[in-house]
Amino acid sequence: MVRAALSSRRRIGQGPRAGAMYIPAATVVVASALSALPIVAAAGWYPDFGFLMLIAWRLLRGDAWPAWWAAPLGFVNDVLTGAPIGLSVAWWTAAMLILDIVDRRTIWRDYWIEWALAALLLCANETAEWWVAGLMGAPFAYRSTLPPLLIAILSFPVAAWIVGRLDHWRLGQ
Repeated sequence: MVRAALSSRRRIGQGPRAGAMYIPAATVVVASALSALPIVAAAGWYPDFGFLMLIAWRLLRGDAWPAWWAAPLGFVNDVLTGAPIGLSVAWWTAAMLILDIVDRRTIWRDYWIEWALAALLLCANETAEWWVAGLMGAPFAYRSTLPPLLIAILSFPVAAWIVGRLDHWRLGQ
């Protein structure tokens, strides 16, 4: 007999955990809530962790949720982060639609392509936040968005790993 068959503890018919379809959305909300931590800094250095988790879930599991879930999740992110209401709603929905188009146009993607896609979307997100802040009267240079952008791009592998582990756990594998 094969050793893997002897060591398996899976039961026949074991399926996903209860509420498995809500776990991706809950992790995005928890990541958005990280902005409420009492961290004092002269300038914002932390990225939009909610958007980072949204991208990680969407790139790992395109079927984890429908594209319209980006709007309510963006609204929650706007409320938790203090961003203008509608900024994350519009941008997150656009990002989900962009990733849907990329899914339809590409035959295969490897890890480096997904990381590049995430970097492009994160850069566009930081640029949109900077632009809207400028429209609302916050005069700061674009270079002040570089630390959160670099942190977000470099932490994407960690977010992808966390999402992978959570997905493995939620599906009961």
